[in-house]
Amino acid sequence: MVSSTIDHMVATVVFLGALLLFVGLFNQTIQTAILYQRHRHLATKCSDLLDNILLNPGYPLDWGKSNCTPTGFGLQDPEFTQYKLSPFSLMRLRSSVGEPVYYSKTDSYYSNITMGYGFLLVPFSEAVNYSAATRLLGINNTYGFQLTITPLVTVSIKESQPKNPLILSVNVTGMGFPLANANVSYCLLTVREGGGGGPYPSYTLEYGADLTDDKGSVLLSFPSVKTEVSYVLIVYAYLSGLVGVGYYEHATYENSYVVPFIADFGERRVLIAHSWDVHGGDNPAEIAYNATFVLLTEDYTLREMPMENSTGKIGKINFGQDPEHAYKEITIPTYNPGILIISYRKSAQETGVVMMPWGISSMAFPVTFGGDPFGKEWVATDIRQVIVNGIAYQAKLALWSLEGYGVIG
Repeated sequence: MVSSTIDHMVATVVFLGALLLFVGLFNQTIQTAILYQRHRHLATKCSDLLDNILLNPGYPLDWGKSNCTPTGFGLQDPEFTQYKLSPFSLMRLRSSVGEPVYYSKTDSYYSNITMGYGFLLVPFSEAVNYSAATRLLGINNTYGFQLTITPLVTVSIKESQPKNPLILSVNVTGMGFPLANANVSYCLLTVREGGGGGPYPSYTLEYGADLTDDKGSVLLSFPSVKTEVSYVLIVYAYLSGLVGVGYYEHATYENSYVVPFIADFGERRVLIAHSWDVHGGDNPAEIAYNATFVLLTEDYTLREMPMENSTGKIGKINFGQDPEHAYKEITIPTYNPGILIISYRKSAQETGVVMMPWGISSMAFPVTFGGDPFGKEWVATDIRQVIVNGIAYQAKLALWSLEGYGVIG
């Protein structure tokens, strides 16, 4: 009798243990299935959201070329269809990489995308921030995202010989492979030694075209450059619909230089500031500048656009001692994408060059916009190949849920 009771008790304990184990395993299986469905839903949402951003221009349609705050968020170029993005809407996105820049003369902070001596500094007051974008997309407090838009074609340039003649090596690559027999169009701006006899720097422009070899490389020689001077070379490479751009600059004076700031998108105004007032440095000095604007034509060549009627084409700036010359203003003559090239001069032999893209694609600047996906439980990603004013880019969206969930063992 006692033995039978014990057997029943042991059997009952074993049964209850097995039941609890089964319930635990079943519960974990259900949670895993639910988690899978959530991840699948997140991946679908990521794809839909990326298309929503890339295939509509937002509202107003021309918000990228104005100072208005958009009431609908989208990056498509309103003059085109499919995956063609507006180079100006991309300029107005507040960068999530790079430290913001404070300029005391305007008492303003600027979104900062700086690559070498290529500057893109957009005032926070005119930049669209991440929280505004999530609200306009209807995903605030639900999802977080990061949008990265990077060039597909890389054009790297290095100096092989500095003078007599100047020789520059250009290397063109796609996504991990060289672009052999690619067409190359280039523009060389050279600052004249001595400033052309006046206080402001003068310059010469030289255009040309060539082809890359089987390794995607080409050497460009400039016999007219016989001494070491300040210059900038801008190169566009294209093959079978793929277009990329690169640039290289060399300065004989870098202790003081000019820094361009976007002042007003609607009026196309740019501030020309002194580097000492922005970044500090050694041995500040008054510098004179001369600005020019070049456009990319349909045949992928660069052409200068006259700025004679634009205020501030030439001027002098110091490092804040004289309010009259603390900074100058210049007006971009067009809404067509191009490059603002500013040559500067301290003395006859101390010169340099800086640049600013007017339209993000003209210098193939990358864009990173949104939050940080690092450390998130699950991040879905999707990509698209897009065109920004003829330049090939890849758009990648990373999306994550703000709810927070996981499997409980």
